[in-house]
Amino acid sequence: MRKGRASLPNQIYLVTTVTAGREPWFLDLEFARTFCRLMIEPTTWGDSIPLCWLLMPDHWHALIQLGERDDLSVVMNRIKSITSKHIKPMKQEAVHGLWARGFHDHALRRDEDIRAAARYIVANPVRAKLVDRAGNYPYWNCIWL
Repeated sequence: MRKGRASLPNQIYLVTTVTAGREPWFLDLEFARTFCRLMIEPTTWGDSIPLCWLLMPDHWHALIQLGERDDLSVVMNRIKSITSKHIKPMKQEAVHGLWARGFHDHALRRDEDIRAAARYIVANPVRAKLVDRAGNYPYWNCIWL
């Protein structure tokens, strides 16, 4: 999180993190599938709840409801660490890191529509012209669908 910010238990956050150097590592089918398998593992999330997430070739978006135990930085560090540990050994070339440092976060206010935020996330590959319909993109999940 940015300096001076604190995360709140049970708060819902829209987060985005990018790959180091915006490298499109997740164009690789094996890397993308490995990442997606890790997203359904309970140990990845601790007591937080993934409401919606989407993996793009060079970044990841998610709506996360924090639990009582871990703050947002802990959750994001865990996700980056777990995915790096599984994906970095699969790479042929030497790399310094899978993920760029930090992440962008936005705490959803009570008056913000959570489902609209989820639709925004899921439509990302359509806006990027990777697919013509969100349902045609394989690397996402959302509790409302």
